Amino acid sequence: MLQSATRNISFTLDAYNRIQDLKYVFVVVLGLLYPIIIIANGLIICIVCLERKLHKPMYLFICNLACINVYGGTAVSPFIIATFLTEHYHITWFSCLVQIYFIYTYGGCDITNLTVMAYDRYISICYPLKYDKIVTPTKVILGIVLTWLMPFFRVTITLSLTANFDICGVIIEKVYCDNYSIVKLACTDILYYNIYSSTMIAFGVVLPFFIIIYSYVKITLICLKLSKRGRVKLFSTCVPHLIALFNFIIGSSFELLQSRFDMRHVPYIIRVILSLYFLIFNPLINPIIYGLRTHAIKEGNTCLGDNIA
Repeated sequence: MLQSATRNISFTLDAYNRIQDLKYVFVVVLGLLYPIIIIANGLIICIVCLERKLHKPMYLFICNLACINVYGGTAVSPFIIATFLTEHYHITWFSCLVQIYFIYTYGGCDITNLTVMAYDRYISICYPLKYDKIVTPTKVILGIVLTWLMPFFRVTITLSLTANFDICGVIIEKVYCDNYSIVKLACTDILYYNIYSSTMIAFGVVLPFFIIIYSYVKITLICLKLSKRGRVKLFSTCVPHLIALFNFIIGSSFELLQSRFDMRHVPYIIRVILSLYFLIFNPLINPIIYGLRTHAIKEGNTCLGDNIA
């Protein structure tokens, strides 16, 4: 009976009531940033797709990252703008689960793609003579496909567990739904869920992170053996990826801290901005990093502009 009632509940996104006075500021800022996210990432996708010389593993993975950024940027921005404008601060159980699915699959795809990119750089720099044999077109396609399939599979299992919880509260203190906020409202035993969640974090976040760290430790050791000019040239190809990685770590850390710890001592507006960092600034900063720091993409952008002109 309780589970049947759970299916019909609506959650109140209480953060909107707390920042009501700033709603037009959020609408204007998000209304400006969201199109920039779409245009900037869309430009990278077009450049890589149209320029044949960029049909190489590294640039295909960058293109895939841009697709992930568009997907992630769309997860909450239109929803937040519409919610502020309509002043309807409630979300149904089903819509909440769908929103969680978008957000969590975005995060999973992002870290998985960054891991694949680190592996690509590792093989390219540490085994340059074997690179073409190891990183074949088939493996590139497989890597891109798995970047999407693995997170979607994990999140499907996670939400299937969440969907079976009996819910005893309706207040979510954020501007969007997140899975742990729903779990905290559960009135059933969540021990098995916590075990599963910790396992998924270990395999889905911690393990990829250590793979990335291992790759760059090996790359650094190779760079130390080169001349100063060679080190600068070689390491410069890794700088955009490292910035994207730290950007992801910062954004996900903000989200993790807010979800797991008591943040009531932090001003509410700061908490809202930090919760949006991962979903707004992450997909905004990545295309700027790769557009400015990757010479081939900058060159491709110039060529594309000349062709349009």
